Amino acid sequence: MTAREAKSLRIAPLTTPTDLQPNAVRDIAGALNILLADMFGLYLKTKNFHWHVSGPHFRDYHLLLDEHGDQIFATTDPIAERVRKLGGTTMRSIGQITRLQRIKDNDADFVTPMDMLAELREDNKQLTASMRETHGLCDEHGDVATASLLEIWIDEAERRTWFLFEATRASRGE
Repeated sequence: MTAREAKSLRIAPLTTPTDLQPNAVRDIAGALNILLADMFGLYLKTKNFHWHVSGPHFRDYHLLLDEHGDQIFATTDPIAERVRKLGGTTMRSIGQITRLQRIKDNDADFVTPMDMLAELREDNKQLTASMRETHGLCDEHGDVATASLLEIWIDEAERRTWFLFEATRASRGE
């Protein structure tokens, strides 16, 4: 190999070889990047509420939201790496996340614990629906690897939704 050939290999484009069609890479990578933006948005909102929760159930809610935040954050690297494995490019800035995210921020100075949990419950439910939509796109293009990852994350989001639902449900004795 000549020095020139070696240099050309070092400056190869970012696209990773794949057997998926270019339109599949574009569509799936695009959907995953939006999902990644949602994950970052939900992660930060969950941590915001974790840091600011108060009241008689502080410890329980604080620990629950910390666990949820860790689980959400744990998805971000696999999502981004999946985009790269497909041959796409992924997030480069907080600004890009802000432009793509569908999960709404909450910048309120005070939010009651019940409102925090209810809002996160709805956000996780919305996230689940978005992941199901992305799963359908993966099925359409034959991307079983991304679909299988989504199945795990859907289950995790459903579990978070369930826990948040149960934590906000009024007991029958009240």
